[in-house]
Amino acid sequence: MYSKFDTSEFTRRLKRTFDGNISYRKLFLILFVVAVFLLYVGPSFLRWLFGRSEPAKDHTNRCMDDRLTPFYLQNLEFNVNIRHQPPFPHEHDAIPYVGNGLFGLEIQSDAHLNIFRGRALTEQINFHPIVSVATGQGTAARGDSSFESSHREATVVEYLSGIVHRFQCFPEGYFVSYQYYAHRTMPSVLVQEIQITNTKNQLVDVELVVPRISDWPTAITKSVKLQHGSTILEYQAITGSVDVPGTMADDGGKRIRVVSIVARKMPRVITLKKRGTTKLELLMTISYSDPINRDKFATFRDLTEQQALDSMNKALQAAEHGEHNAYYAFKRDHVRVWNSLWETGFHISTSKAENTLNGNDINATMYAVISQSRAYEFEELSSPQKKAEIARALTYAEGCYDSYHTLQAENLWKKLSSLEEFNSVVASWMLTLEKQGCHNLLKAGASGIVQAMVLSFGGFRFSNQHLELNIHPKYLHRDYNFRRLNYGNMTHVNVSITVGDDNKAVLYVALDRSDRSYYACDAGCLDIPIQLGPSKTLFPVKLTEPLTSILYITSDKIHMEDLRHAIHVKEVVEAPAHEHHVIALHRHGHSLGGLPTLFWVSICVIIIVFHVFLCKLIVKEYCEPPDKMRYRYSKP
Repeated sequence: MYSKFDTSEFTRRLKRTFDGNISYRKLFLILFVVAVFLLYVGPSFLRWLFGRSEPAKDHTNRCMDDRLTPFYLQNLEFNVNIRHQPPFPHEHDAIPYVGNGLFGLEIQSDAHLNIFRGRALTEQINFHPIVSVATGQGTAARGDSSFESSHREATVVEYLSGIVHRFQCFPEGYFVSYQYYAHRTMPSVLVQEIQITNTKNQLVDVELVVPRISDWPTAITKSVKLQHGSTILEYQAITGSVDVPGTMADDGGKRIRVVSIVARKMPRVITLKKRGTTKLELLMTISYSDPINRDKFATFRDLTEQQALDSMNKALQAAEHGEHNAYYAFKRDHVRVWNSLWETGFHISTSKAENTLNGNDINATMYAVISQSRAYEFEELSSPQKKAEIARALTYAEGCYDSYHTLQAENLWKKLSSLEEFNSVVASWMLTLEKQGCHNLLKAGASGIVQAMVLSFGGFRFSNQHLELNIHPKYLHRDYNFRRLNYGNMTHVNVSITVGDDNKAVLYVALDRSDRSYYACDAGCLDIPIQLGPSKTLFPVKLTEPLTSILYITSDKIHMEDLRHAIHVKEVVEAPAHEHHVIALHRHGHSLGGLPTLFWVSICVIIIVFHVFLCKLIVKEYCEPPDKMRYRYSKP
C-alpha cells in the first residue's frame, strides 16, 4: 500500500509540474540535466544503438611514438635531432648524416657514398651501401598478398655519439630499428646494425634493399670469403676509379683516385621468425688512393683493394673482442671519441624571436663540420709522430680567430635540408676558419676544428701571449656559455655571459683545470689583474672609446700589467643596459613580453571579479522565488 501511494503521489506532482507555466529555475534545471545526458551518455548510447565502435589509433603511429619516446627529452635539449619522413612542420629540417672525414653519406635508402675532395666530403661514388627493408611495395605474411604497405619512418641523429638511428613501422605487424655510424678509431669502417621485430605469430617474408652499384663503369666486383669468428661469410670487393676534378695528369688528362669497397653479400629476401627479432650486424670498409695518373691504375688497384680487405679483417677481429656483446667494445670506442670531441662546446639561451639562431642550428652545424673531419689523434693507425704533431697544433692557436664573431654570419648558418646544402655549409666553415687565422687548428683535425668554431662564436682570439674576447657589448643580449677552451695542453677556460634582471650583461670566468696561475682583466685592463681559479670570477662588461676587447686572459701577470699602457683608450664605462623590448623579443617572442608581475595580477583580478559579478546576476535571476519575480514586474 505504501509503495502504491508513493507512486501515485509522484505521478500527481509530475503532472502538476507540466500543467502550469514552468519557472525559469525549473527550466534551467531541466535543460542542464538534458545537456549532461547528451554530453556524457549520448555518444555511448548512439554507438551501442548503431553498433559502431570508437576508431582505434593507427598502430603504425603508436609504434613510431614508442620508438622515438627515449629521444624526446634530448631533442628538447638539442642533443639529438628527430626528423620524420617527410619532415613535420615543427621539426628542424637537417638531413641525417654519418661521416668521419674519410667518407660520409646521408642516411636514406638510395644514398651515395662520398669521399674527400677539396675541403669536404664532396666526391660522389656511385655505390649505395645502405641495407634496409624495402618500402616501395607491401610485404606480406606468407599466403597473404593483398596487403598494401603504408609505413611510417623517422630518423634520430645523436650528436654526442655520432650515431644515426632510423626507424620504420609497417602495418603488416613488424618494425625495424637501424643504427649507423662511421667508426672513429677505424675510419675505413661503416657499421650498420639492423633489428627487425615481428609482432605476429606467423612467418613473414621481407624484401631488402642491398648494397649495389648504379653507374660506375670502371668498377670490378669479385667475391671473397672472410672468417667472422667460427663462421665463414661471403663478401664482395668492388674496385674502380673516379676522376678528380681540378687536377691535371702528366699527359694532360684528369687525375684519378682508385677506390675499393668491401661489403657483405646479402640475400634479397629474409624470413622473420614468429614473434621474434632478427638482427643483422654489418660492416663495410672503404679505402682510396691519393690522386694519381690514369696509367698507374693497375698498380694502385691491387694495393687499394688489399687495404680494404685488411681493414675488414681487422674490424671483424676487433668486433669479436667486445664485452657481453660482439659489438659492445667496438661501438664504445667510437662513442668515446665523439664524447671527447664535444667536451669543448657552446651553449646559448633559447630565443623565441623569429629567424633567430638557436641551439638546434648550432649543434646541427657543428655536427656537420665534425662529421667531415678526421680525428687523427684517436685513430689506431696514427703514428706517435702524427699524434705529437696534432698536440702541437692544438696548443699553438696564435691568430685564431681573427674576425667578427660568426654568430652574426648568416652565410655560415644556412639550411641543412639536402646533401648539397650540407656540403656547402661545411665547405664555407672550413674556408672561413682557414682564412681567419685558424689554419693550425684545422691541421689537428676534428679536435682543432671544434676549438676553432667555439672561438669564432664569441670572437675569441689568441694573440701575443693572451686570449681576448673581442665582441661588441650590444650583441650580449642573450646568455652564452663557452666551455673548455684550450689554453695550452693543461688549461681549460670556461667563460659565461649572463643577462641579469637589470638587462645588463656580466662575465664569469673559471678554470676547468690549469697547470699554472692565470689572470684576467676587463676592457681596457685599467684595474688590477685578478687571479682565476675553479670558482667563477665576476667581471663587468665595459664599453671603451675606441672600442677594444671586453676580456683578456693570460698566464703572464707582467704582460697583463703592461697591457694597460699598450691599450690606449679615452673612456671606459660600463656597457649600458639593453633595451627592454630587445630582451623581451628573445625571451617571449614579442616586444610586449616581460611586463611587471603586478600588471598580470591586476588583469587576473579584474577577470575574476567580472565573472563573479556575472555569476551573481545569473544566480539571482534564476534562483529567486517566482512570486517575488511576479511582484517585481507586475503593474501597480
